[in-house]
Amino acid sequence: MKLGIIGLPQSGKLTIFKALTGAGGIKSEERIKKADQLIVTVNVPDERVDYLREIYKPKKTIYSQVEYLLPPKIVDSDHVKREKENIVFNAVRTCDGLIHVVKNFQVFGGPPPTPEEDFFKLESEMMLSDLMVAEKRIERIKSDEKKGKEITIQELSLLERCRDILSEERPLRDNTEIAASPLLKGFTFLSAKPMLVISNNSDEDEDPPEMPRIPEDIEVMVVRGKLEMEIGEMGPEDAKEFLSAFHIESSLLDRVIKRSLTVSDLISFFTVVENEVRSWTVTKGTSALDAADLIHSDMKKGFIKAEVLPYDQLVRYGNFSEAKKDGHLHLEGKEYRVKDGDIIRFRFNV
Repeated sequence: MKLGIIGLPQSGKLTIFKALTGAGGIKSEERIKKADQLIVTVNVPDERVDYLREIYKPKKTIYSQVEYLLPPKIVDSDHVKREKENIVFNAVRTCDGLIHVVKNFQVFGGPPPTPEEDFFKLESEMMLSDLMVAEKRIERIKSDEKKGKEITIQELSLLERCRDILSEERPLRDNTEIAASPLLKGFTFLSAKPMLVISNNSDEDEDPPEMPRIPEDIEVMVVRGKLEMEIGEMGPEDAKEFLSAFHIESSLLDRVIKRSLTVSDLISFFTVVENEVRSWTVTKGTSALDAADLIHSDMKKGFIKAEVLPYDQLVRYGNFSEAKKDGHLHLEGKEYRVKDGDIIRFRFNV
């Protein structure tokens, strides 16, 4: 999973990025700087993987991973702003989801924060960018049609629906069919991506901002960015003490990853093969066949059956054999929809 961190200038995006990567114990040299972007990859903390590792004692344990991307800064100057926005938007178009940071702290002597207004300002800019992409493609398709070239009617119809939704100043994520359409995937529409909003608060402010116009399906979480960045740079014992003192339930990394997975409608399944325990992240509703393809294309080609054991049944019985003996291991076909926590062994022949 790849998440892009966005927000208006001075919202504290870099602070949130540092808080996230510091909380994950990431050393600065492990970060990748590319074209003024900052990119870091972290393991997804998962107690279930820890348990499987203890049970099977594999030589290798592989956690699911999340990549965080912080795009270049927007220079707030009229003659370069639009060009910079395009650079930023293009940087996050390949991301699976967005983390939208809004400023909810006041700089001494400065104006009070306007988080709701800031949210809709950037949201509008993303919708306008999407609208331009849709209109450009519609224009190209109609031009090809006039020239007698073969066109895809379904693609044109979907793009026209996108144009209509965006013209009404509504994000594409409001329409689940549009947002999930395989035909539109290549357009990487920004407003179709799942989004988590982070309210970047001051050190002492634990309360969420008043943002009554934010849609109910957009999750807003409060982060005291500067404080959590400093905690992330501490040693484990000191960090634990400060988290408790400031009523912070867990590291920012843990909290953001869990919420990001939920917002993005992602689940995890596990494989235990030979000397490896591994976690895989897929979209809820993924078929067993597509899950097999994620592991290796040969598994998809030669798919026979999937042996599935729910994680909680393994914990209940303590080992695979006992759970199987009591009938909790079941064989599933290609169309089986993978569930969160499934331990899967794929039978295949090529």
